[in-house]
Amino acid sequence: MAMSAAEKQARYRQKHIKNGDRERLQAVISLHAKRALERLARHYGLTLAGMVERLALDEAARVTTGMDGDQFKRFVGE
Repeated sequence: MAMSAAEKQARYRQKHIKNGDRERLQAVISLHAKRALERLARHYGLTLAGMVERLALDEAARVTTGMDGDQFKRFVGE
């Protein structure tokens, strides 16, 4: 018996979240922001997910540079 679309999606998600070091992200963003992400991803040779990861990690590194220990603890929620 063929798998339903929902079963295929569940299998795909499980395959890509196998190690526990990834999480699913779903968001609705403006068309303008999506097009910007697409252009940036294409420019850097990344997927959309890769581009979102890069932007988030780069910005977190920028924001935390120069923070003292207490500021960093607040940032990470400790």
